[in-house]
Amino acid sequence: MPLLLDWRRRWHLRRAPPGPLRAYLQQPFPPVRTDYRELDYLAIDLETTGLDCRRDQILSVGYVTLHGVAIDLSSARHRVVRIDRSIPEASAVIHQITDDQAAMGGDLTEVLGELLGTLAGKVVIAHHAVVEQSFLDHACRRCWGKGLPLPLVDTQVLAYRTFERRQIPYRGSDLRLHALGHRYNLPRYGAHNALSDALAAAELFLAQAAYRDDGKGLPLADFLR
Repeated sequence: MPLLLDWRRRWHLRRAPPGPLRAYLQQPFPPVRTDYRELDYLAIDLETTGLDCRRDQILSVGYVTLHGVAIDLSSARHRVVRIDRSIPEASAVIHQITDDQAAMGGDLTEVLGELLGTLAGKVVIAHHAVVEQSFLDHACRRCWGKGLPLPLVDTQVLAYRTFERRQIPYRGSDLRLHALGHRYNLPRYGAHNALSDALAAAELFLAQAAYRDDGKGLPLADFLR
């Protein structure tokens, strides 16, 4: 998997046009044998109008950098994205982003370019990361014609592995971000805000890693999807 991921990075790099995506792809991915404590990460969360990246759109992006096991709060960013349609009522109720707010948001290419500049050389952390992975890949194809390979840690997948390995009974709801945060006695944030969910995912990853680490560290490969 790591070799395939880096092959995809180099394949996309050869074909990507000049711009933020190409600059991101020029940075090698972190070696998977590196101790997770020695790497930089970017915890990311997206709020979207739905779950189908082919039909739905990104409403907001939140992210924060981790240097090893330290969260850099000064790096936290939250950007609302301007979209070309009215926000569905059900989505607005969940995310609390109105049409007026979206109309004042940044252009997708601008927001995505800023994100890629921060992301270069880092590992992504996300919860139920299929949403972030699919929407960001689709957005890069829309903006620059090429997809976005990501070295990715999914905190939901890590929780699932722990439950299965330790034969702990669980329900689907137990794998939700805030349910897992409660399990690790982490701070509770309001749900469905991209930045607070990104911060919650960052804290959850550090708790999950500390729970598994015997003090000797673990390679990045142990955490990747």
